[in-house]
Amino acid sequence: MAFIHDDFMLKNDTAKRLYHEFAKDLPIIDYHCHLPPAEIAEDKQFKNITELWLAGDHYKWRALRASGIDEYYITGAATDKEKFLKWAEVVPQTLGNPLYHWTHLELKKYFGIEDLLGPDTAEAIWEQANALLSQPDYSAQNLIKRSNVVLINTTDDPTDDLRFHKQLQTEGFDVKVLPTFRPDKGVEINKPTFLPFVSLLAEVTGKEINSYDAFTEALLERVAYFHEAGGRLADHGLGEVPYAEYTPEEVSAVFTKALSGEAVTLTEEEQFKTAVINVLAKDYTKRGWVMQIHFGAIRNNNKKMFEQLGPDSGFDSINDQANVAAKLNGLLNSCEVTGHLPKTILYNLNPTYNDIVGTTMQNFQTEAGIKGKIQFGSGWWFNDTKYGMDRQLKSLSEAGLLMHFVGMLTDSRSFISYSRHEYFRRILCNLVGEWIEDGEVPNDDTLVQPLIENICYYNAKRYFNL
Repeated sequence: MAFIHDDFMLKNDTAKRLYHEFAKDLPIIDYHCHLPPAEIAEDKQFKNITELWLAGDHYKWRALRASGIDEYYITGAATDKEKFLKWAEVVPQTLGNPLYHWTHLELKKYFGIEDLLGPDTAEAIWEQANALLSQPDYSAQNLIKRSNVVLINTTDDPTDDLRFHKQLQTEGFDVKVLPTFRPDKGVEINKPTFLPFVSLLAEVTGKEINSYDAFTEALLERVAYFHEAGGRLADHGLGEVPYAEYTPEEVSAVFTKALSGEAVTLTEEEQFKTAVINVLAKDYTKRGWVMQIHFGAIRNNNKKMFEQLGPDSGFDSINDQANVAAKLNGLLNSCEVTGHLPKTILYNLNPTYNDIVGTTMQNFQTEAGIKGKIQFGSGWWFNDTKYGMDRQLKSLSEAGLLMHFVGMLTDSRSFISYSRHEYFRRILCNLVGEWIEDGEVPNDDTLVQPLIENICYYNAKRYFNL
């Protein structure tokens, strides 16, 4: 039997039935990813499997480095084939890591390859995959369509002109590709990216930004621009959850201070972040948007490699934070108390906080007619693993209502990461199958079928008003 087979990860007969009858064939709503809109709009044809599979994949880069592979073969000047052969050399060393599962799921799903990738099979797999990638039906758009995707939300800077999204809408691509407003550079007032962002925002909006009010007005103008282009989601990436009480005068002074190049204290930084998120959340609420908050990453920790390669190169890890429960509750409450808490999805990178997030979201499920207004987002980044997803599902089911969960997303830059949806669905069905066979959940399809189908597809369809 091949390693990746029909019942992969499904450990009992009930799990197998749930997956094959209810989960397997449902469409995919990828409501958060990092696919480049330009590559979708241009319907990129990949020259080989390295370009498709290894370029930009910092999960694989970390594994290569951990195996002692020289950076020359990772992000350096080695040929694409040399890089692939090094990855093939490392894959057998990833046993126990989700990369081993993802690698072989992707080879099977997209290339029909059932052989295990290793030094002895690398040459044949390189040739077979590249022969397929040369065919028109392996272009970026066709890879998306063959993955049964109906919606993609990319991740976009507020200053982006969104021309590729508009091009896709004009040309009538079968899959909706919509932008997501990601204003991190305008929130992180203490980072070196803040002042350049303010300058670019002024240029894009044609506004002089010399005050906090002018700054927020320009941000809101960009929210309106995204809305006109079909955007209905925002995403905030936060190393730590901010919350501090503030007055308008205090925040205005903090902005002026930063604009003049003065140092901003940590308290002032939290006041500014809280204020900006509140301003944006009010507009998101008015427009019926969903706000996503990803928190808990500590980034670019290796200064030498950051200077050599820049951000998003595989040197990030899980962060911790004092008083995360108080901060998270405080931030959501500051929106709720003034009536502008939008639908919100909370993703924590540190699984230590799973139960904090699970119980916090329940404090703000107060809007009649919306099931699961505040969501505990799927296991993210270091947690989109078998163990991580299992933990997230169990925390959510115990603290909230699993029936209303909006399910999985790719959070990926790869056009063949949709196998992660399959991975998630298998893990979900296996968990529920275990509950049924252990007598913890009734073996009743009128209960279980909606649970599986809602989580895999229908909840997201409803939640995002598709």
